Amino acid sequence: MDIEARIKRRQRRDGEPRLFVDYDSLSPVAHTDDPVNCGPVLERLLDYLDPVFDGHLPPNAYVYGPKGSGKSAVVTALFDRLVRVSSVNNAAIHTTTRVQATFAPRFVYVDARETTSAFAFYHAVLDALADESVPKQGIKTEALQSRLKETLDGPKTGAIVAVDHLGEPGTLDGEAFVDLCAGLPSTVSWLAIGRAPPDETVLTDYTADEVQFEPYQSQVLIDVLMTRASAAGSRRTLDHRLARDIAEWADGDAHDALAALFGAADEAVRNRHRSITAADVAAGIAAVPQPCVSLGRVLALPENRQQVLHELLALRPDQQESVQAASQHIAKSVDLSATTVKRILYELAEDGITRRVTAERVDRKGRPPSRLEPQFPTVVFERLFAAQ
Repeated sequence: MDIEARIKRRQRRDGEPRLFVDYDSLSPVAHTDDPVNCGPVLERLLDYLDPVFDGHLPPNAYVYGPKGSGKSAVVTALFDRLVRVSSVNNAAIHTTTRVQATFAPRFVYVDARETTSAFAFYHAVLDALADESVPKQGIKTEALQSRLKETLDGPKTGAIVAVDHLGEPGTLDGEAFVDLCAGLPSTVSWLAIGRAPPDETVLTDYTADEVQFEPYQSQVLIDVLMTRASAAGSRRTLDHRLARDIAEWADGDAHDALAALFGAADEAVRNRHRSITAADVAAGIAAVPQPCVSLGRVLALPENRQQVLHELLALRPDQQESVQAASQHIAKSVDLSATTVKRILYELAEDGITRRVTAERVDRKGRPPSRLEPQFPTVVFERLFAAQ
């Protein structure tokens, strides 16, 4: 971040100091331009992309690793840089010590959470490649495929398409993704990104390379937390020992660690603390359920489902003793019927966004009611939802 940006972040209208001035830096769904201490895995990705620098497309590949291991952070940062490099006068990517290649590849990043149909997938790829905006209405899927072939037609062009979050509930599975890629021009290579081990996905039947991401080591995760805290306010706001406590609890999962830090920061601000305390960290950790659903999945939900979740979190305990009761209360605050809200709540539970917990009741006959518990970081969700 440049000096001017740092000064602007610290300017106050009221002259009062603030603990944090940039919550976005703490968000587990926000990625930095330069991920912390990711050099080795970044080099492995560049090894995969190495043919590009000699004027050739690399083969298809599969990137895998558990939630919070930095897959999205590193791939998005790398592809953003490659897009900027290749967009300079549509220049070919090569080094002066290699063959003066005229191959001008394009780099595309697609989030499978937001492209759950063939139309959405081809539209996302074409929209990233085309100079003009691609309409979302009045055009058929086949027309998108034809335009893709026209855009990438020629021996000196091509594209590497990275598709993130494959295989998650509600996104494309491996077979569906492979079928869609069959409709892409032959001048396209793809980089699939998911959590499943190579021997548990059909994707590796169509790849020639694999790149593994492992959980963050404790010290690296501490560095991530300290760097994010510094970007959000200053290094004085988070003690190194507390960062270590969060990192050890998160067990290598940067998503959960950042969600806990976000919750701790929120707790500190609400209590007007001058820095994050151990009690704030305890509250932040308590606000991150285990196991925890990636917040990116929740924020990729349609607006009405996010609204239902927002209203669910606002209910008092006595208003959500059953799904039926919760549905009726939520329906009063949204433009949906109680029946529709109930269906949405059950579907969210089936997808793992929430968890059904059976009430312990012995005073009535029949099946006991169940209530819903969120399986995502609620503090972060509420702040980001309010900011939308």
